[in-house]
Amino acid sequence: MTESAETPHRPDDRPQDRSRRRLGYGEGREALLKAAVRVVGARGLRHLTYRAVAEEAGVTHGLVVHHFGSRDALVEESLAYAVRLSLSSSLLEPGTGKPEDFVAGLTDMVEDDADGQAYQYELLLEARRRPELLPQVRALYDEYFGASRRELARILPGGASPALNRLVFAALDGLVLHQLTGIGDRADTEGALTELRSLLRTLGERPPEGRD
Repeated sequence: MTESAETPHRPDDRPQDRSRRRLGYGEGREALLKAAVRVVGARGLRHLTYRAVAEEAGVTHGLVVHHFGSRDALVEESLAYAVRLSLSSSLLEPGTGKPEDFVAGLTDMVEDDADGQAYQYELLLEARRRPELLPQVRALYDEYFGASRRELARILPGGASPALNRLVFAALDGLVLHQLTGIGDRADTEGALTELRSLLRTLGERPPEGRD
């Protein structure tokens, strides 16, 4: 169950088998977390098994058990990993205060990180069934809301109310989901983003309430 990552290879081992045994602890763990995200994003949470993750990562089945011990631990740690990746690559806060820069590259992100985005939606639904995952999911969305609120404060003279901020983010979240699932395509997303930025530009040109 805990096959060593450094087991000596036999002369008749295939190259991919030898590479699996030589993975170091940190390298193996990172590969497994990435693989878990890909497996869930592509095939759904019910297909997140030790063997599926090991095959996707190119490591031994025993290495998954060694690093995580249980499927629940793998789910929770891969969620934390996905959260870190999402926050590090968030497009919500370019920091320029220009509507045209807001979520620039969103359509590319959906295409380039389809499995990562799908993983998050899978875990949103799983958190409904497993409340212990909800704090991490909420933490992810709190970070999203915070980044969006800060950038809207740069764009809009009076800032954005919590309700407006949630409305804007919900629109973006929906666009990502639509493009990801094929309900909409890249052109649909870009068209909607153009309208959203136009709306923000109009709102940004208005003086704050109470001023001339």
